[in-house]
Amino acid sequence: MDKNPHKGHRQRVKKRVINEGIDSFEDHQILELLLFYCIPMKDTNELAHQLIHHYGSLSGVFDADPRDLCDQVGVTENTAILLSLIPALARRYQQGKFKEKAVLNSTTKAGEYTMALFTGRLNEAFYVICLDSQNKVNQATLLHEGTINEAPVYPRLIVETALRHQAASIILAHNHPGGSQKPSQADLDVTRKIKAATEAIAIPVVDHIIVAGEGYYSFAENRVL
Repeated sequence: MDKNPHKGHRQRVKKRVINEGIDSFEDHQILELLLFYCIPMKDTNELAHQLIHHYGSLSGVFDADPRDLCDQVGVTENTAILLSLIPALARRYQQGKFKEKAVLNSTTKAGEYTMALFTGRLNEAFYVICLDSQNKVNQATLLHEGTINEAPVYPRLIVETALRHQAASIILAHNHPGGSQKPSQADLDVTRKIKAATEAIAIPVVDHIIVAGEGYYSFAENRVL
């Protein structure tokens, strides 16, 4: 008689996902399931616990550098790449919810669109969203991505980007990873400089949105633009 308690475990987990989804799964169970697809024929429960213990949380595992995953935990390159893809895939998924020519004719729509751009980003980044005369997105350009709290922005590059994509107006957007949604004095100063530079070529800045945590701050909504 076969007394192996693990026999059929993977199939039971997969059937549970199909029938119930993963809302009732604990973090280590979600990670264990994900590891099924890069580690065949092996119990992945122990590794899932080890990874979460090492990085502190499920999100910490997904945010880890793939090289660190290989060096510190000893997973294979395939496993490291799969895990590190999750934040980028989530961002692509969120962006895919919007039509190619999203219409950003309200603060709410602009905020939701902007939050999708920053899903899974650990470092501070700066986007210029170019709109046509109907407030449709021509192009969302990642102008800079740097280390946390360091995203140098150059008005000249923004002017060039707006002209290249034939913008009738632009929305500025950046994130504060792990920080406050409210603008710093540096945010206010650089916004004024950019606004002056783009108004000189008749392309107004209609908003500057800061994404932090699960929300955002709109300069236009708070009348500080």
